[in-house]
Amino acid sequence: MAKSLEEMAAKGRRKLSAKAGVIASNWSAAKSTMTTEYGALPFGPSTKAAYNASISVAQHPGVDVDKWERKWRAGVTR
Repeated sequence: MAKSLEEMAAKGRRKLSAKAGVIASNWSAAKSTMTTEYGALPFGPSTKAAYNASISVAQHPGVDVDKWERKWRAGVTR
């Protein structure tokens, strides 16, 4: 029996909510890669310094499960 749209959305919400901590942790762990890769781009030293400073204090914005569901529903009902 096929699952309803509501059941699929609920499953997706549960899975995303369960992964939220890992997503934020992985993002934080990738900060050094972000600065290294940006450093290889052809920007000047002051632009690179500003980017590095902003990345060093940046926090992951968090997982917005409601936004995910809205976008998922819009995508599957086109």
